[in-house]
Amino acid sequence: MVTNTRRAERHTGEPDVVELNPVFARPGEATALPKFRFPEDESLQETAYQIVHDEAMLDGNARLNLATFVGTWMDEHAARLYLEAADKNMIDKDEYPQTAAVETRCWTMLADLWHAPDPEHTIGTSTIGSSEACMLGGLALKRRWQHARRAAGKPTDRPNLVLSSAVQVCWEKFCNYFEVEARYVPISEDHKVLDGHDLETYVDENTIGVVAIMGVTYTGMYEPVAEIAAALDRIQESTGLDVPIHVDGASGAMIAPFLQPDLEWDFRVPRVASINTSGHKYGLVYPGLGWVVWRDTESLPEDLVFRVSYLGGDMPTFALNFSRPGAQVLLQYYLFLRLGRTGYEAVQRTSRDVALYLSGEIAKMPAFELWNDGSDIPVFAWRLREGHTKNWDLYHLSERLRTKGWLVPAYPMPDDLTDLTVQRVVVRNGFSHDLASAFLADLRDEVALLDALTGPMPTEGQRSNFHH
Repeated sequence: MVTNTRRAERHTGEPDVVELNPVFARPGEATALPKFRFPEDESLQETAYQIVHDEAMLDGNARLNLATFVGTWMDEHAARLYLEAADKNMIDKDEYPQTAAVETRCWTMLADLWHAPDPEHTIGTSTIGSSEACMLGGLALKRRWQHARRAAGKPTDRPNLVLSSAVQVCWEKFCNYFEVEARYVPISEDHKVLDGHDLETYVDENTIGVVAIMGVTYTGMYEPVAEIAAALDRIQESTGLDVPIHVDGASGAMIAPFLQPDLEWDFRVPRVASINTSGHKYGLVYPGLGWVVWRDTESLPEDLVFRVSYLGGDMPTFALNFSRPGAQVLLQYYLFLRLGRTGYEAVQRTSRDVALYLSGEIAKMPAFELWNDGSDIPVFAWRLREGHTKNWDLYHLSERLRTKGWLVPAYPMPDDLTDLTVQRVVVRNGFSHDLASAFLADLRDEVALLDALTGPMPTEGQRSNFHH
């Protein structure tokens, strides 16, 4: 083993040196390597591998991580394909034209899945993740609004975007980085998601669009895109303002087409200009991969598309990143071919069945009250039932579960509900009924232990461990 360490402390308290176990060290090789500067000499590849391997071994068990939406498992054929394609650069379409062709097939397939009017003549792109995809969708909204304002001889200096207060942090970044005023519609006990309520008080002539979330990060609930569009229709009738919608479908855009096919949330809703999703969430691919698709070519202003000469080829590109891995795009196409509609439905339905089983059992526990049950995407949240106890809270329970290996975040809800703390479970592919039963057994044990306390647990040092 490698991880014996000599305590030459940095200001952080972390050792400066990785010290090798004598059994592991090889003749003539250094027995200690610096952590924060380049070593003077080479190491054997076996030594460097073992050091990094042992460091990574200290991370959590991905199968027990109920906090993350990001995929943590693919089959052995995908793993083989991943390794074979590790050197492919997605941006280099001249060197890797077939990978570029596969990328186009993928977003065209998504356009068809999401009921674009003419999938073969729309436009889309892959991205590093859904955060980049959201930013590209937001940039297209802003640029379209600017073009319309300039054509009408009006100023373009005060754009705003209307979103739920429970929006994913990437939208906060978008508004900050690209100088757009964020107008947050607060969620409440009566309006748990953005549903069009009071939308007219937030929308004006400077509104570039409204974001609707298919699977709110905090709770997993769908925002009703058709109801939001209907509210915008009423606003247009009274004011003349024609405001488009971007659907942040990071998770739900790969759930709803298979589990709620009659739900109108996608391009069937005329106001929906663009949709993004995470290939590395319920698209079932390893991180990082996102997708964004526009309703038609008119929805993506041409002046946002760069045409560059790169390595001998002329290439159109719309992205915040340039060089990036191409392997995940091939993995996505592999899964589209491997699973098809029937396979994706089976995988997503199994995850939702497990979520409904878990939420149903947790709802029976006297300590808890469900916020939602996981019937939208396989994600649900619960709160501590009012009056149950003053000796512990959900942060204490989260820490107790961590001792058993389970990562189950506790965190406050967004503005106007910050006094409410919830816990959330994300059920992903590979989290079986057996694992769910094991989790429930540990949950019940830890709740029983906490309920048996005769005095309050300390609250010093508590912090939210919310995972977007």
